[in-house]
Order: sequence, then structure tokens, then C-alpha cells
Amino acid sequence: MKKLFFVCVLPTLLLSCTPTVDETPSAAIGEWHHPGSNHASSKYAALDQIDASNFAELEIAWRWQSADLRIPEDLAYFTGDYRAVPLVIDGTMYTNTNHGQVVALDPATGEELWVFDPESYLLGPPLFSPAQTRGIEYWTDGEIERIFLATLGKQLVSIDIETGQPDPNFGENGFVDLKANFGKLEFEMNNISHGAPPIAVGTSVIVGSKIYDYTMNNRSPPGHVRAYDAYAGQFKWRFNTIPQEGEDFVETWEDDSWRVAGNTNVWTFMSADDEAGIVYLPVSTPTNDYWGGYRLGENVYAESLVALNAETGERIWHFQTVHHGLWDYDIASAPNLVDIVVDGTPIKAVAQVSKTGFTYVFDRLTGEPVWPIEERPVPPSPVPGERTHPTQPHPTWPLPFERQGMSEEDLIDFTPEIAAAARELAEEFVLGPIFTPPVVQGADGKSATIFLPGAGGGANHPGANIDPETNVLYIPSHTRPYAMSLVEPTEGTSDWPYVIDVQRNVGPMGLPLVKPPYRRITAIDLDTGEHVWQVPFGKGPANHPALAHLNLPDLGSVFTDVSSEGGILITKTLLISYLAQKDEIDPDADGSILVAYNKMTGAKIGEVMLAQRLHGPVMSYLHEGRQYIAVAGGGRDNDDELIAFALPD
Repeated sequence: MKKLFFVCVLPTLLLSCTPTVDETPSAAIGEWHHPGSNHASSKYAALDQIDASNFAELEIAWRWQSADLRIPEDLAYFTGDYRAVPLVIDGTMYTNTNHGQVVALDPATGEELWVFDPESYLLGPPLFSPAQTRGIEYWTDGEIERIFLATLGKQLVSIDIETGQPDPNFGENGFVDLKANFGKLEFEMNNISHGAPPIAVGTSVIVGSKIYDYTMNNRSPPGHVRAYDAYAGQFKWRFNTIPQEGEDFVETWEDDSWRVAGNTNVWTFMSADDEAGIVYLPVSTPTNDYWGGYRLGENVYAESLVALNAETGERIWHFQTVHHGLWDYDIASAPNLVDIVVDGTPIKAVAQVSKTGFTYVFDRLTGEPVWPIEERPVPPSPVPGERTHPTQPHPTWPLPFERQGMSEEDLIDFTPEIAAAARELAEEFVLGPIFTPPVVQGADGKSATIFLPGAGGGANHPGANIDPETNVLYIPSHTRPYAMSLVEPTEGTSDWPYVIDVQRNVGPMGLPLVKPPYRRITAIDLDTGEHVWQVPFGKGPANHPALAHLNLPDLGSVFTDVSSEGGILITKTLLISYLAQKDEIDPDADGSILVAYNKMTGAKIGEVMLAQRLHGPVMSYLHEGRQYIAVAGGGRDNDDELIAFALPD
């Protein structure tokens, strides 16, 4: 019998009480219960069997080939890189495939215990490709245990963790149709799907969505977030990420643009404070990402961190990181929850890293910024029909973890020849501070605006990690400048007056346009807001023919798909991640390098070579006294697999 008690949260004005299940067992040391390890999204394992003295001795303990490889060829569709993150619960591993199959594995051997196939591929492939299922959610009330899955076929599934079968009491034989419960709205629903897992808080299973970002028409569905009862699958509530008629902030979508605007969805992982009954939503950019003439105004709740009562869906607080976004600076990762002490005052905090290169830190119960966040003027837009917001939020502390904005001082200048070529190339572009808007291609002789960080840069999907023992936040990030311009679409292809043209690899002689580092890891002490250390991550173009004679140190890898990679793992002593061999050793190499750093200093301490491309989040677990590190890889060549590493037996 489940027991309910009430936790009361005091937002700015209203007192709300949220029932939560008593008492969800805490994850045992060495287990991994949620995609981020826990609902705080710490991505931390309190393990130290693998340390600096032995990391380089790691061997492959087992490999599991994805069950997707058994789907008939005429039914399977291309899903690209394999990015799932496995869970380990009470001595069993659970993970998913790109197509949304769920499996239970022996964590010591990788042997399959059961496989569940929702067969969502029978509903046809998503409009956009590649698309992957990136994770599953575990939930228990202390007696019942379930795995929840949101499929690419717009289904929410409840799976009995013991049998691997759908729960017959949930929805219709274990399935809930996610095409429903959007309200009385008429949109093109083909380009909505699900990649990230739902999150289960109390008795609510909360579901975001993946919406195709580059549709050529202004009829994408809105990214409203919905919750369903964990027992029966009944619809509980919907939070409208684009406010609807009569709701707060609807006026920030001028000219009734809220009626037709789309996206503004939660496509990435979510976090939650289980004790307080609060779920935290990282919200994305509205359509279209780079021209907002059909959605003038601030566009709340786009690009906001939103805290909701998980039982009722009522908003407790929100903070908009970008007003009227034109840069695709959506919040791409789950926030990190941590209890910090600032100037002697204990604070239950939430830290949100972003593509902007800022870290936004709040009291997670009230939404009060821990350090001041200032509204500062930004450049206006010269684009017809566009109106940028006159100011944007700038956190005053911690300092940015990435290079922001572009000026001549930022241009690459290792040699006089490189510097001259960079200056000449830069003449083609609009340079300016962060939040300099895009321009129409060719206007005033400029081909594009340089976005820095670019839309694929800053802190993207992997997000940050938190060490709950030291309150240090670890942020993998990428500078990745983009040259972005607006162009008129081909006649008859779009109802937008402008769509985006992207130049992702701009620079002289095959080098980046800006100075290094190009990829980095930053450690920030959240008790003080100080940067503890920052190191380039990866060798980068140090061996480029124009640079090789300079004997440069690591510059940070220039990796074209970095926004999709798996981030880092923090253990008792180590920071563990991986790099692509093609960036570090040989452009034709297909493998990866598993790397470890001293988490206190940022010094590299070891690496392990692997003849497979890794793509998923790195996690670690302890099973029968042996520590393992597991990560998903492959996927482009029918080679999807989960790989577990351990020290020699």
C-alpha cells in the first residue's frame, strides 16, 4: 500500500502542497537509478576502485549488441548514433535501444534477461532523421517498480521491471497515446516525437517532446508538457509552454502569435526535487529559431527554466534566459540540483548551464538568483519585420565558462599569415557581442553574423555534473562559432519570409576563425562561484600543417558533432569522458579514447584506446564488488552496442 504525505513549497506569493510517494528508496552506493544518476542530475558515482593508479589498465568486460540489429531490415529505419544511458537497480541493468526497445541485462556479463519491444517502428519513421530514444525512467513507490518509456511513435509505456511486460493497468494494456491531451489545438503533428525519457516525480510521469526544428512552415506543434498518473496512466495536467488565452504571459506573444507559434518544447532531460515535489523544465526556442517576426515580444516561457508543482502542474517560478530568442540558445540540458552554502547561508540551489556560456544559479524553491543577474542592452536587429528585445539577462557570477561574442581580438593569430587571413575573412561577417542578431545574407556587404558560442556550442545536450561532496560543478563545453544569416526561401517551399543559412566551419586555412581553446572543461565551486580550473579538452588542430612547427599544447578538439556526445562522469577522484580518435590521432580513424582527469586539478592522468566510436553518456556502477564504466557507442554502421569496462579480474 502506498502512503502519501504532503510537502509544502513556498513560492513568492502562494503556498502549494504536493503529495509525494513515501518513501522512495534512495539509490544504493554503486547504483544508477536515473539518466543523470539521480533526479538532481549529478552524474556522479561515489566510487573509487578505478583511480589514477589503474585507470589505464581498464579492459572491456563485456559488450552487448543492440536488439535493434534484430529488427527486420524492411521495418528498421536509420537512427544514427547510439546514445542511451543504462540504469543499474538492485543488481540488474536496464537500458534502451535507439528504436525504443527496453532490455534487462546482467551487469557482470551483459547477458540478456528480457527484451521488450514496443514496435513503434510499425507506426512509421519520424518525419526527421536520425532520431533516437535516449533514455528510460525508473519509478517505484516502495512496492511497485516500473520503467517508463516515451517512444518515437508517440507512446508512453509502463513496463513491469521484473517481467519486462507492459503493465495492463496502465493506459490501454500498458500504452498511453501521446498524440492526445494537447488541448483544442490544430497543428501539424507529424513532426513531433520523443527522444529523452520522461521523469517520474511522486505519482506523476512527466513527458516532454522532440519537435523538428527546421520545418519550413509556421505550423509546428507547441511543446506543451504533460503529466500522467504513474499507476493508471490517466492524464493529470498539461503545462502550456506557450501560454494560451487567459493565461499569464500570453501578452508576451504579440498579435496573438501564441495561437500559431510552435516548438518551445522540452526535448532534453529534466530534473526534480523529489522531497519538494518540484520538476524543473529546460525549455527550447520557438519557431522559427532565427527569425521572430511572427512572434514579436519576449515569448515567455521560451528558453526558460520553469519550476512546476509535479502533482498539479502549477508554475512555482520561472526564469527566462533569453528574451525573444533568435540564436537557437535553447536550454539543452537538465539543470543540476545541489545544496550549497554561500557566505554562510545554506541554499537549496539549482544551477542551469546553457549554450550562452552562462551558469544561472537560483534558489530552487523560490527562483531567487543566488548572485545578481542583470538586464543589459544588446544590439537591435536590422532585419525587416524583426524586433529584438532591447536587453538580455547577464549573470554577474559565476563568470562565463565559454568565449562570448566576437571581435577582432578573438581572431586566430598564431602566425602573421594566419592572422592576416583571419582578418580578411572576418570582413565578410558581422562581429559583435553575444546576442548580436542575424542579418539578411548580403545586406551591407555582409554574408552572416558570427554567433559565439554557436547554436551547437556552449554547454549543449550533455550538460554539467555536480559533485555533491564538494559542490563543484563540472561543465564540458564547446566554443563552436557559427556564421548565421537569413535568406528568402525558394518560392512555394515555406510560409516564412526568412529561413536560416548556416556556415558551421568558418576559418582561414582550414582552421577555426577564433583563438583556442575550442573545447574545454570548466570546474566551478558553487559555494563561492569561483572557477577552480579550466582545461582544453582534446588536442585539436595543434598538428595542422600551419601550426605543427609551433609545438602547441592541447587546443581543444574541433569536433563537428560535439553537441550530441555524452559528456562526463565524476567519481570520488576522477573526471572521465572520451574523445574521438579522428580528432586526436588520425582523421580517418573511427575509434574513441576513454580519458580520465584528476577532478581536483584538471590534470590528465590516463587514457584507454577503443576501436569503436562512443556516443552515449558515461556512467559507472558497482556490482559484486567490481566497479564498471559503461557507455553506448556505434550506430552508424549497424554496430550499435553497449560497452562495459572494468579492471582486470
